[in-house]
Amino acid sequence: MENLEGRLKREHKTLVCMTRIYCSSHHVDHSGAELCPDCRELMAYAEKRLVKCPYGTEKPTCAKCPVHCYKPAQREQAREIMRFSGPRMTWRHPVLSIFHLLDKFRKVEHPMELRRKIKESRPAK
Repeated sequence: MENLEGRLKREHKTLVCMTRIYCSSHHVDHSGAELCPDCRELMAYAEKRLVKCPYGTEKPTCAKCPVHCYKPAQREQAREIMRFSGPRMTWRHPVLSIFHLLDKFRKVEHPMELRRKIKESRPAK
């Protein structure tokens, strides 16, 4: 997580907390502090996607993002984790839950729309 800063770091931390809740309830034979190999792999994938996010620190929550950067299998796995863990996050991690709720109101434009606006604002040669 050393490559992430600010909002991205907090978003990754939120996803890791949600995954811990899910993993401890659904996967056996590991301690509650550690994730199973499948969940660890998903968190490594999520971190890579956050590092490459075209929005950077202005990134909206994944559900509100116009760019879907996860592969379908990982996206469905993350959805399942969030569906299960979301309601439980309020009690276990209230501060992260509030920040995540506020981040849902963040609005952004599609990166291609931003590029078009920049291009239009440049003077013609």
